[in-house]
Amino acid sequence: MASQLISDKSFRWSFAATGYVSLIVQAVLLQFWFHFPDSIAWVDSGIHIGFLALAALTISYTLAYYRPQKRKVFFVLCFSTSQTLIWISLSTWALQYTFQDNLPYLEWMHFAMPVRFLFGWLLITGVAFKSLYWYDLEEQRQEISRKQATERLAREAELYKLRQQLQPHFLFNSLNSINALIALRPQQAREMVIKLSDFLRGTLKREDQQWILLPEELQYLQWYLDIEKVRFGHRLSTEVIAGQEVEKMMIPPMLLQPVVENAIKYGLYDTTEAITITIQAWAKDDLLYIQVQNPYDADLQQKPTGTGFGLTSIRRRLYLLFARQDLLETEAKANIYTTLIKVPQLYDKSSNN
Repeated sequence: MASQLISDKSFRWSFAATGYVSLIVQAVLLQFWFHFPDSIAWVDSGIHIGFLALAALTISYTLAYYRPQKRKVFFVLCFSTSQTLIWISLSTWALQYTFQDNLPYLEWMHFAMPVRFLFGWLLITGVAFKSLYWYDLEEQRQEISRKQATERLAREAELYKLRQQLQPHFLFNSLNSINALIALRPQQAREMVIKLSDFLRGTLKREDQQWILLPEELQYLQWYLDIEKVRFGHRLSTEVIAGQEVEKMMIPPMLLQPVVENAIKYGLYDTTEAITITIQAWAKDDLLYIQVQNPYDADLQQKPTGTGFGLTSIRRRLYLLFARQDLLETEAKANIYTTLIKVPQLYDKSSNN
């Protein structure tokens, strides 16, 4: 994490600018205010600022790996004070060794030590608190990132589970129908096995896809309807209305099958008459609208409420994808049951790859 702070552009610029300005200001003051020669002024300033930078970097690196949970401010103040004492001691020793024969300078250096200590302590403490703030903020960012990643994985796992739950539900119904047809209508049973194979093959191809084009979803839905038409024969017919304006629009895979399965359940199970299920798609305001309508006999069954597994799973999937509860609507009116799905087109195209 320490290398991350050093690589932070604003930190590097502020650190370098502060050191450069401090070097020049101190050397100029020694030259023109205290009238020391250029050699003494620049060497004195260079040694002090060099050790000061080393002390500031030391405390910054240390805070990257150790920050107490309690009494952080007290710890930083104590640590800054100790680093300042080390800095002033090393600087004094180096300058005494360099200018050991220059007694006037050495006397002045000891006289100016308290002021320099205060100056160094302020700079070191400032760097320490900036580092502490930066590391704490970075830690919070990483924690938020980990939390978001965990939530995303959980959401993807739930979406995957919802998709997987739909397959056994439909597969069991299909196998039961095939079993019933084997003895009575073996040709239709074979036909249904072939169509079921095509359907499951298409399902496997979409296993890892989060988004597909609407025509692909409609093709997948057609495979499902072919199977159901073997079961119900002439009693089931469908009408699909989708214009060219929706051909490039995207939809989560296997979203429509539960809706149509729900329409077949409420439209055919309690009647012996033929029905037509209408599937219509259109676009408006960056939304893909898909409407499924089927007739139902209100006298033979209770009004559908949309609380079954199929519609519940769709509502949950749409919420997990878009964090909205208004994307699935149902209505029963004049013996027509209508399911309306709205799919926002704010998808991540990279998730298709």
